[in-house]
Amino acid sequence: MSLLPGKFYLDDFFDDFAPMPRMPRMDMKCDIYEKGGNVHIELDVPGFDKKDIKIDVEDGILTVEATKDEEKEDENKNYYKKERVYGSFKRQFNVGSISEEDINAKFNNGVLEISFPKEEKKETKKFIEIK
Repeated sequence: MSLLPGKFYLDDFFDDFAPMPRMPRMDMKCDIYEKGGNVHIELDVPGFDKKDIKIDVEDGILTVEATKDEEKEDENKNYYKKERVYGSFKRQFNVGSISEEDINAKFNNGVLEISFPKEEKKETKKFIEIK
C-alpha cells in the first residue's frame, strides 16, 4: 500500500513523450430538446467554417457531416505537440418523415442549430384477432 499520490507535479509533462501518443477525439457533442412545437438540435462544431459542414436528410435520417482538411506542415516549425484533429466527422439523427423544406439550420460561433417541426406520433400498432 502506498501513501504517496498517484501523480506528482509535472508527471504529465513526460506523458507527452510516450512512445504511443494518445490521439485526441473529435466528437460533435449535441443537445436535443423540444420547444414551441419544434425539435431543436444544437451541435458543437468548433474550428469549422460554414462551408465545411453538410446537412442532408434521407429516409428519415438527418445526417450532419463536417470535414476539415489537414494543414500542410511548415518545415520550419519544430512541433512539441500537435493535437488539432483533421478529417471527417458525422452524426445522424432519426427525424421521421420530415422533408428538407421543414428543416432550418444556422451556424454561429461554432454552434450549428437545426430545428424542425415535431412529428405527431401516429398509432401504428394493430391488433390481430385471435380465432
